[in-house]
This record gives sequence, structure tokens and C-alpha cells, in this order.
Amino acid sequence: MRKTFLLNLEGKNRDRLVEASKHDIRKYVKRERSRALPAGVDFWDFDCKFGSDEATAAVVHFATLMNLIDTAVHEGAEQFYVEVVTKHGHRSARPQAEGAEAASGDDEDFE
Repeated sequence: MRKTFLLNLEGKNRDRLVEASKHDIRKYVKRERSRALPAGVDFWDFDCKFGSDEATAAVVHFATLMNLIDTAVHEGAEQFYVEVVTKHGHRSARPQAEGAEAASGDDEDFE
């Protein structure tokens, strides 16, 4: 999904346009996550970009996307550009060092 959302359309309430844009993004993500996973893939991940237009868009984490939209609207932006592209996600194992220390119970403070 690569789209520029306009926030000042004649006859449209700005708040409703913001909520409609968020709804479009969430709907796209939900549709992509419901697709069947290929073999060897753990989950659907997303590469995201956000900016005032396509040329100035910067890479952002998906979890911060809605807050960035709210910030842009609060600052009075006329439009914003969002790019959300689906990619294969692979889970990585946690390092064993963290789990081994907690499980061993070798705390000198409690002796």
C-alpha cells in the first residue's frame, strides 16, 4: 500500500478524513495478515515509510505509524504519505545467556 492521504477536502470533515485514513491502513494490514503463510515463514511483517510526501518519506516502525499520523495532523499537515509493504517475518531465538542466569539462581545477595 503506497498512498498519499489528503486532509483538507472541500465538504469533508478533517477528523473524519484522518479516521478514514487510519481505517484504510488497518484494513490493509488485517487483510495481509489473514493471507496464508508460505512454508518457512513465521508471520507477516511490514516495512513502513511515513512523510509529508513520497520524496520525504522516512523508514519507520509499524507500531509508531498511528502516532506519527496523529502528530502530523496536530501540526496542521495538509497531507501525509504512507507506505506499508508486506514482507516475510522469521522469529529469532532469544539469547541463552539471559535465560541461563535467571534459571540458575546463583544470586550472592540472598545468602
